[in-house]
Amino acid sequence: MSKISFFALVLGFALLAQSCKSGINSTTKSTSATAENLLETRYKMLLDYPVDSMSMPRSMNIKTNEIKKVPSRDWTSGFFAGNLWQLYRLTGNEAYKKQAEKWTPFSKKESVNRNSHDVGFKVYCSYGEALKVANKQEYKDVIIKGAETLCTRFDAKVGAIRSWDFNKEIWDYPVIIDNMMNLELLFEATKLSGNKKYQDIAIQHANTTLKNQFREDNSCYHVIDYNPATGAVRKKTTLQGYNDDSVWARGQGWAVYGFTMSYRYTKDPAYLKQAEATAKFFMNDKNLPEDGIPYWDFRDPAIPNSARDVSAATVMASALYELYDYTKNKSYLAFAEKIIASLHSDKYILDPKINAPFIFDHSTGNWPKHDEIDEPIIYADYYFLEALLRKVAK
Repeated sequence: MSKISFFALVLGFALLAQSCKSGINSTTKSTSATAENLLETRYKMLLDYPVDSMSMPRSMNIKTNEIKKVPSRDWTSGFFAGNLWQLYRLTGNEAYKKQAEKWTPFSKKESVNRNSHDVGFKVYCSYGEALKVANKQEYKDVIIKGAETLCTRFDAKVGAIRSWDFNKEIWDYPVIIDNMMNLELLFEATKLSGNKKYQDIAIQHANTTLKNQFREDNSCYHVIDYNPATGAVRKKTTLQGYNDDSVWARGQGWAVYGFTMSYRYTKDPAYLKQAEATAKFFMNDKNLPEDGIPYWDFRDPAIPNSARDVSAATVMASALYELYDYTKNKSYLAFAEKIIASLHSDKYILDPKINAPFIFDHSTGNWPKHDEIDEPIIYADYYFLEALLRKVAK
């Protein structure tokens, strides 16, 4: 049996189980088959996208069909290569591997780019995925070099890695919840090199985030700004949420994923406790739609007439599959399955008539800046594919 047919079989069982829970009628099976065909159509379109080091696909304006293309310095640049590597692992189709091998080297120079904390996203989502397929020293060297670069943004007084260098008139030392995702690069670099420095810095960053980034209800702030001279918190704010006190959906996903991943490497029960608490907040919020695909911000006053964010859902689904591994709490597994089942429909899969290297529609990038609203965005696809790999491994 091929990998893709095995994957389809596993996903089909999940959809059948979901239909029983939801009372969906007998047409579900044929709808599932149709959705599977839609997904395979979308996957194949990734192979047709022309290789160009300055044209990593990031998102798409559905109204104009214009693809937003970015160079390697963009924080999303590593995801497309990562998607190809993951599709190779899911399908066994060598064509995905060959394309991934062409796209991955474009991220190499980002391993020495000190101007961004997102070296983790750029390097680990490309070279990290490559390493899972081929145990090459070159891939290891790039990951270790990227970790060394990321460490230059760490300040011992603050106890965290600086996120952004822009808007210095607003922030002194901003640390965003997204930055938890970049710690995987550091943890892996310690495993590969034996140098504990990388893991030690990751742990210090996670501990500082744990201390300051969460509210009493276990939702998280987007941005914590620190005084670099004293390490004290200056303010708790946002850039991408509705307002400082709102609940930006993707940020909650970053938090659950980041602390679950940190628990994987450290087995610190405080990390697991926070991951569970924020997951439960997300899963039980009064404004979460029944299908599990959240609005871009849980406190947007325009709900229910507000944009969804598929990327927040896929990040959460991937995180919950791993969280289930450590807790055996079936509610996490069930919620991840619900998300995957919801996405497995033409409501969210990008129209097959649209020729573009994306899988899903209806993600929201930066609502306050009116940027990438209700569009296909590359990282939604990445975490969906990762969730499928984690699901198939169950």
